[in-house]
Amino acid sequence: MLSRDADSLYWLSRYVERAENTARILDVAYRMASMPISYNGVETNEWESALITACGIDQFRALHGEVTPERVIELLAFSEENPSSIQSCFNTARQNARSVRSALTSEMWEAINSAWLDLRRYRTKKISVEELPRFLNLVKEASLRYDGSAMRTMLRNDAYWFSRLGVYIERADNTARVLDVKYHVLLPQDAEVGGGIDYYQWAAILRSVSALVSYQWVYHQNLRPWLVADLLILREEMPRSLAACYGALSRHLDDIAHRYGLSGSAQRQARSIHARLVNRNIEDIFQQGLHEFLQEFVAENNRLGLAITQQYLG
Repeated sequence: MLSRDADSLYWLSRYVERAENTARILDVAYRMASMPISYNGVETNEWESALITACGIDQFRALHGEVTPERVIELLAFSEENPSSIQSCFNTARQNARSVRSALTSEMWEAINSAWLDLRRYRTKKISVEELPRFLNLVKEASLRYDGSAMRTMLRNDAYWFSRLGVYIERADNTARVLDVKYHVLLPQDAEVGGGIDYYQWAAILRSVSALVSYQWVYHQNLRPWLVADLLILREEMPRSLAACYGALSRHLDDIAHRYGLSGSAQRQARSIHARLVNRNIEDIFQQGLHEFLQEFVAENNRLGLAITQQYLG
């Protein structure tokens, strides 16, 4: 496979996954902004947390001033100036899909193209905060259609493997960022740890990664921050966990190495990170500092993405 085709497939999947992740981040902000008044006895920062997770709040304030729900929705959902907005992600994904049209199945192309057309129709009007859930559901369903069509219809060859690398690099980054923002930023200083707001926020985080029912199946008890972290970091049966993402990255990188008869730094880095994840326990991570662990993981994940680019896509 030509490196430019592999690059397009890799980034196509990354941008579709990023659009879904951004939709999930906005969904968390919306859910927490809609908390019952009885929980909301202190000032919360849910829309700011969405900015911190997705793109950074300092740049937003410099360009747009006060953080309001409408401004956050515009930046993260529709802004053409933000390359990671949902609209920009699907625009770029479709461009990449067109460049590798022959490598995609008809179902994959239809999923991307129909999502792009649907989002263009939404862009012609300003959506209110109340209309946001319907829009976010559309984005998540479009990503699921694309991902499902790839899983069900693609040949298991190098095109498929490069496509999956993009999914899991992006997914691991998002899971780490969402968990870090909840643990390190989101709970107001004058709110009680383990109180109503804290519980509601952890539940919203689990819903954002479709893991609330999974948590109940695995642990059979009320929400505990260290168990949420355990589920999203170390449990390989949880498909959005860091361990699950790196198990998949290691497998697909080994598939590529076997196909081309050459292994390199990308394979070594993925195996090393995966081995550290499966051999850790959550008590050690909290003792080290969850925030520090997650910040280090995000940096390592970025380094693996760079190694993949240099080894195969450059």
